[in-house]
Amino acid sequence: LMIRRPPRSTLDRSSAASDVYKRQMSYLIIFGVILIVLVGPSLWVKGTMRKYSQPDDRYPFTGAVFAGKLLKALNIKDIKIESTEIGDHYDPIARAVRLTADKHDSKSLTAITIAAHEVGHAHQHATGYRPLKLRTLLVKTMAPAERFGALILMTAPFIALITRVPGPGLLMFLGGLLTLGLGAVVHLITLPTELNASFGRALPMLEEGNILKEGDEVHARRLLTAAACTYVAASLMSLINIARWWTILRKGPL
Repeated sequence: LMIRRPPRSTLDRSSAASDVYKRQMSYLIIFGVILIVLVGPSLWVKGTMRKYSQPDDRYPFTGAVFAGKLLKALNIKDIKIESTEIGDHYDPIARAVRLTADKHDSKSLTAITIAAHEVGHAHQHATGYRPLKLRTLLVKTMAPAERFGALILMTAPFIALITRVPGPGLLMFLGGLLTLGLGAVVHLITLPTELNASFGRALPMLEEGNILKEGDEVHARRLLTAAACTYVAASLMSLINIARWWTILRKGPL
């Protein structure tokens, strides 16, 4: 009995199809991991904030009132406490602690913990914390640098068409670096600044003042971790964008 082997061309096509399938699956797995890394922290932060926002009358003071008490205890003067719609933050230029309405006007564990975190930034400012100074300087210069980088990116293709020289590739790289690299630097500097505001300043204030109710400390630590991780996903996204730009440039898009 003779067994006929399939033609070599059939085997080659089958092997090629298998290779393509494996490559596609690898891409899907990588994409899934990247998606989890980027989206996961953001979802966890939002879920943690929401989880401890109820009951909204757990403490005798709102986030705004508590922020004022902490600032007074730290003898930090001339700091405004404002409600905002663009996210909880401390503005060192305007000297303002800004809380979203759900924390500014709430008496929840989330409200007082995030208020302490933002006051932690105000305390950094008052004590001359160097990473905060550097971040403030970079944020002030980042906006015009990004606009300049975007302008270069928009004009590079036209320059390439007119001059027919490889120079626009370098322009494109510089534009991407200005647009994305500075953002990554700011986010990376933000990480130790956020961690210091949470665990070097806010948590000691909550503990030493005996503010937290029994059993709330572990939840407050989780909230402070969430507050510190707000910029993690943004930092990772910036670094991945830089890697993507480098890949495009190596392929020679122009």
